[in-house]
Amino acid sequence: MLSSNEYINDKIYFAGSIRGGRVDAALYQRLICYIKETDIVLTEHIGKMKMSLKAQTKAIDTHIYERDTEWLRGCDMVIAECTCPSLGVGYELAYAEAHNIPVYIFYDKSKSNISAMLNGNSYFTIIPYEAEEEIYPELDKILKRNL
Repeated sequence: MLSSNEYINDKIYFAGSIRGGRVDAALYQRLICYIKETDIVLTEHIGKMKMSLKAQTKAIDTHIYERDTEWLRGCDMVIAECTCPSLGVGYELAYAEAHNIPVYIFYDKSKSNISAMLNGNSYFTIIPYEAEEEIYPELDKILKRNL
């Protein structure tokens, strides 16, 4: 049994656009750093400011697919920032649903609309926001932090 000061770190799969556009990369980086204060982020690279947006060789893309789906199968939950639409993130969210992994989707409602395929699916927890500061208390609830 855990004492009150012990914490089991959840493994978080953070999803955000890479090839679909990197306009929100700095936000991803801040969110990942915040989540890492108490939990393990399997996909820290999503927050890197310099990432290639170009398609890679088939072998490299196959490696990325295999690695990412392994991370998805091993995670406790998916937290996605979906303001910038991304085919890859959409695939990751559907993959998570198919494997019964909890999914929390954030998007800036002042900048974009969320897809009806996400918003209309009761499996996903959709969290719209208008200012970045609104995200952190929601993350605290999701991560069950006693802050």
